[in-house]
Amino acid sequence: MGVITKSPRGNLSFSIVVVLIFSFTFIVLLYTERINLLSSTTVFNSKSCVKRGYSKSTKNLIQDERNATEENRLKSILDDRFIFEAGECNTARGKWVYNQSFEPLYTDLSCPYLDRQVSCVKNGKPDSDYRRWEWQLDGCVLPRFDAKLALEKIRGKRVMFVGDSLQRGQWQSFVCLVEFLIPKDQKSMRRGRVHSVFTIKDHNATIEFYWAPYLIDSNTDVQIIGDPKKRILRVDSIEKHAKHWIGVDVLVYNTYVWWMTGTKIKSLWGSFANGEDGYEELDASVSYRIALKTWANWIDSNIDQNKTRVFFTTMSPTHQRSADWNNKGGMKCYNETKPIMKKGHWGTGSDKRIMSVVRSVIGKMKVPVTVVNITQLSEYRVDAHSSVYTEMLGRLLTDEQKADPMKFADCIHWCLPGVPDTWNQIFLASL
Repeated sequence: MGVITKSPRGNLSFSIVVVLIFSFTFIVLLYTERINLLSSTTVFNSKSCVKRGYSKSTKNLIQDERNATEENRLKSILDDRFIFEAGECNTARGKWVYNQSFEPLYTDLSCPYLDRQVSCVKNGKPDSDYRRWEWQLDGCVLPRFDAKLALEKIRGKRVMFVGDSLQRGQWQSFVCLVEFLIPKDQKSMRRGRVHSVFTIKDHNATIEFYWAPYLIDSNTDVQIIGDPKKRILRVDSIEKHAKHWIGVDVLVYNTYVWWMTGTKIKSLWGSFANGEDGYEELDASVSYRIALKTWANWIDSNIDQNKTRVFFTTMSPTHQRSADWNNKGGMKCYNETKPIMKKGHWGTGSDKRIMSVVRSVIGKMKVPVTVVNITQLSEYRVDAHSSVYTEMLGRLLTDEQKADPMKFADCIHWCLPGVPDTWNQIFLASL
C-alpha cells in the first residue's frame, strides 16, 4: 500500500485511499458482472455485442427504407441490450417473436435460384406465417440481414458453403438475400452436381456451394447410395474434396444429418490390402470424431488465417418424432404452425454427442474457426420444415403422397425463405 499512498504532492489520507480503492473495485466488479451476464463459456459463442453503431444506409431506395426502419428498431431497444457484433452473445439463448409486419427480403416466387425442394409456398403450403418469426437474443440485438452490407463484405472475395443439402439451403438463402440488389446483367448462376457458383460481376465476387456431405471422402459422395449400410467412409481422406477449397476467402462448413442413420458407420482408414473390405463399423460419434479431426488437420495445415476466414455451422435439427414436443397424436412436423415455446427444448433429432465432438475438435485447432451455432434456435422451429410441400426424386409429391405425412413429410429440410435466413443473419453479423 506504500506505493499507492505516496504522491509527489504529499500524502493522501488513509480514508481517501480506502474510498478510492473501494470505488475502483466496485466499478471493476460491476463491469465484470455485466460482461459475465452477456457471456457464455462454450466454443459455440458467436462474437457479439458492442453498444453503438450500425451499417451506413444504401443508395438503393428499397434498401434505404429497410435500413431506416432497422435503425429506428435498434434505437428503440439500445438502452436495454447490446448490438450483436462478435464474441460474447450466445446465439442459443433467445426466443422466437412473431412480427406481423415483417417481410422477408425475398420469396420463393421472387428468387429464381431456389430448389423446388424448399419452395414451400410455391408448392402449395397454405400458410406463410412461419416467415414472420424473428429470433430475438437474450441481452443482445441481432441486426436484420443487410443485403448491401453483405455485398460490400464479400466484394472481391470467394465465399464457399461446403457440406450437405442443409448447407445447400443456407447457400441458396444467402444468394437470395442479396441477389435482388444486383442488376440482371451483373449476375449469373452455374449449377453443377458437386460445385455450383453464383457470380456477382460488378463486385468481382462469387457465392459458391460445394457438395461434400461428410466433408471427408466416401463412396456415396456423387453416386448416392440409398442404403446407409452400403456406404463406406474414408475417415482419414479428404484431399479429393479439399483441393477445391484452396484459394477461397470465406469457407462455411457443415456436416451432420448424413451421419444420423441409426446404424453403425462403415469407416475405413489407413492402408488395407483388401481395399474397402477392411472397414470397421463404428458408432456415429466415434466415426464423426475421426473425420472431423481429419478436416481440422487439413484446415490447420493448409489455411492461411490472414487470408481466409473459416466458419462451421452446427447441426440442423430434424423433427421426426412429434412426441418430442408433446404432440403425441401428431404426424412428425406435418401441420405444425407455431414454434415450440418451451425454453431449452431439445429433441431426439439433435445429438449432443456430436455437439461435444465439434466443441472438442474445434477448440484445439490452430486456425480460428467461428462457430455459427444454429442448433438450439432451430430446435424450436417445428413449423418451418418443407413437410409435404416438397419434391421427391425430382417430382412434387402427389395428393396421395401428401395424404400420408408419416411416410412422406420432409422434417429435415427447411422452407425458404425461412429458418436458414436467420442462420445467415448470424453468419453476416459474425463476418
